[in-house]
Formats: sequence, structure tokens, C-alpha cells
Amino acid sequence: MSYYEKIYEYAADNYGLISSAEARALYVPNVELVKLSHRGRLVRIGHGVYRISHYIPTPLDRYAEAVALAGENTFIYGESVLAMHGLAFINPTAILVATTKRIRKTLPVYIKMIYTKYEYKIFNYEGIPTQNLVDAILVCKATVMTARLLSAIDEAYNNGLIMQEEATKAREKLINE
Repeated sequence: MSYYEKIYEYAADNYGLISSAEARALYVPNVELVKLSHRGRLVRIGHGVYRISHYIPTPLDRYAEAVALAGENTFIYGESVLAMHGLAFINPTAILVATTKRIRKTLPVYIKMIYTKYEYKIFNYEGIPTQNLVDAILVCKATVMTARLLSAIDEAYNNGLIMQEEATKAREKLINE
């Protein structure tokens, strides 16, 4: 199996993305990523992150790309979680990516890093690490109208994204706090 075939096998299930660390785990040297990028088989997205050039885009690509560029131990946070799910009519100007550790990378302007001291439950939505949907709704209380958040809870429950008891607790927290 060639290096490109290994990369393609991995990246096809990961929004067309592969990091240099993931490539090393597949025994693909960094120099091969650079060569494949020069040949047009890979597109360099950012430091240590590549996308296969023959990839069909999806609506979630920017979220997967944001987490890949931010690095390990990061996750989609707050309003961006709601936007991923199409809840509460939210369209943030930047994708919010949270971490509990310091990130020293220079990131594109469409990614905004949030440093949090809290350990949130991380949920993988379509393979992208995100904050738990109920936690994301509650975090948005300061920036999003309560009526929109209440309708987001109802819509999330109706779409099977959260359980009834989660919806009830979230509704109570929004109204009572």
C-alpha cells in the first residue's frame, strides 16, 4: 500500500483531513506529506494539517477543520455547537473551539479559541469532538435570547439529540437561573 493510499484510507473517514501526527501513526513520514502537497494530491490547510484534494465537501467541514487546526484536546464550544446542529437560528462569525490547555498556534480568523478551566463532557458528533449539547445551550444563556434557547431544547429533543430528562433539566436551569 502506498503512502497516499494509507492517507486516503484514513482521511476519507475524517472529513478529508489528516494531521502530520496522524500520518506518523500510519508510518507516513512528514516529508511524504510535503511531497504529496507539492504534487497536488494533498492541500495544506495549516501547520501540520492537510486535506486530500479529491474530497467532496460537507456542511460540517469547517468544524472538523477548526478542531484539527487547533490540535489535540480541543472541542467545538457554545454557540458553534448550536450552529452545527442548526438550532436557535445562530450563525456565529467565528467557530468557537475550546481547550483546557494553552494553544500557541496562529489560527485563521474564523477560529476563536476559548480557554476554559472546566472539564466539559465531550461528545463526538459525526466524528467531531463537541461540547455536550445541553452544556452548550446553558453556556449560551449569556449571549442568546432565552426564547431561542428554549426552542432549541425542544427542537433538539424532537430530533433525538437529547433525552427528555436532559431537556427538562436544561429548561428548568434556563428559566430559574
